[in-house]
Amino acid sequence: MNFENEKIFAKGIGFYKVFIFFVLGSILGSFYEEILFFIQTKEWTCRHDLIYGPFSTLYGFGTSLFLILLGPKNEKRGIIKTFFLASFIGGITEYLVGLFSEFFFKIRFWDYSHDFLNIGGKTTLPYALIWGLFATLFLKFLYPKVSNLIEKIPMAIGKAICLVVFVLMILNLFISYTAFFRMLERNKGQEPKTFLGQVYDKVYSDDFMYQKFPILKGKISQN
Repeated sequence: MNFENEKIFAKGIGFYKVFIFFVLGSILGSFYEEILFFIQTKEWTCRHDLIYGPFSTLYGFGTSLFLILLGPKNEKRGIIKTFFLASFIGGITEYLVGLFSEFFFKIRFWDYSHDFLNIGGKTTLPYALIWGLFATLFLKFLYPKVSNLIEKIPMAIGKAICLVVFVLMILNLFISYTAFFRMLERNKGQEPKTFLGQVYDKVYSDDFMYQKFPILKGKISQN
């Protein structure tokens, strides 16, 4: 990862550039998920993974990885090589995130066990190729143009906006994941151990969480 030029905001591939594309990838990913789900079911439903805002952080994380791992030599690398490298990175990322969520949350947020050429039910070869296609379009066509626009933002304004959004994103991640963990405890019959847990039981009740994250329905076992 390159250090950013001190005179040009987000010059190169550093924290600011990666974070901005993380946010953009999360937003576009959530829209993609909702459109794809609508095509499959003819129903519009929330496909976000954070409580506040239209964010699907799996896509943001994937976008950041593509930028960090493939961005530095993007101009010299051919489209075909970029496609296959991105497919590999995308497939591995989806598999590892699925493995992580299953290990820590005891939940399969997605299950491709019955899909063609699936790998442990956590990803499939076709989906890996879709990751590769999207990443190639992003790196070869979208990234150069958006990157140039980002670097035209005045330094002070760019840093201030990034700082505010970064703090809000950290809070959003903290609230979303702790609310989910409290939901898991609640469904195991565990009483809140802290004042924060009591607040969560009122503000982020099961009804609220199921409405916010329809994907959780039928996945959380009650003891």
